[in-house]
Amino acid sequence: MPKKKAVGQGAAPAAAPAAAPAVRPKKGSGRKVSERKLTRRQEKFVKELVANDGLITLREAAIRAGYPPGSAHSRAWELCSLDHCPHVVREIERYREELDSQYAVTYKRHVRDMKRLRDAALEGGAFSAAVQAEKNRGLAEGLYVSKSEVRTGSLDAMTREEVEAELERLRQTYPETIDITPEVEKQDTESVPEP
Repeated sequence: MPKKKAVGQGAAPAAAPAAAPAVRPKKGSGRKVSERKLTRRQEKFVKELVANDGLITLREAAIRAGYPPGSAHSRAWELCSLDHCPHVVREIERYREELDSQYAVTYKRHVRDMKRLRDAALEGGAFSAAVQAEKNRGLAEGLYVSKSEVRTGSLDAMTREEVEAELERLRQTYPETIDITPEVEKQDTESVPEP
């Protein structure tokens, strides 16, 4: 059996390497990458990702957009990469801003919606809901001020004299209270006939 020659031994001299072919530009629209239009899948990916923000993963958004499950993770990463798909990243940002402005809570929108809820509750006879809606409108307008006083300590730790002194101090702080307890007339038990 003849021995094989090692590469380069006894072989004829190699011909000069051929010139590398000229790099042709990619076929396409000639637009910059950032000006490209999104494909249907890319549009669906953007809408799925932004509309379900925080509820689904990038991979799930890619699968819902129609990318194969086996490569969805890689495609999602590429679609969110500014280096690979800047036009998709910009569309994600634009669509997020659009939804934020559409659904943002503004003072004017909040007060208007509370008025609509109040009116609908009144028409439906739900007076409690109407009162709540009107109260919330008043809170938004600043008509009501919520005050609370937080005190430390416990009545259990105070002596009777300390509690009485604190109650007297509180009585002095606030104006005179009006007693609105209704007076009950005593009925004569003898004049009431028994059944």
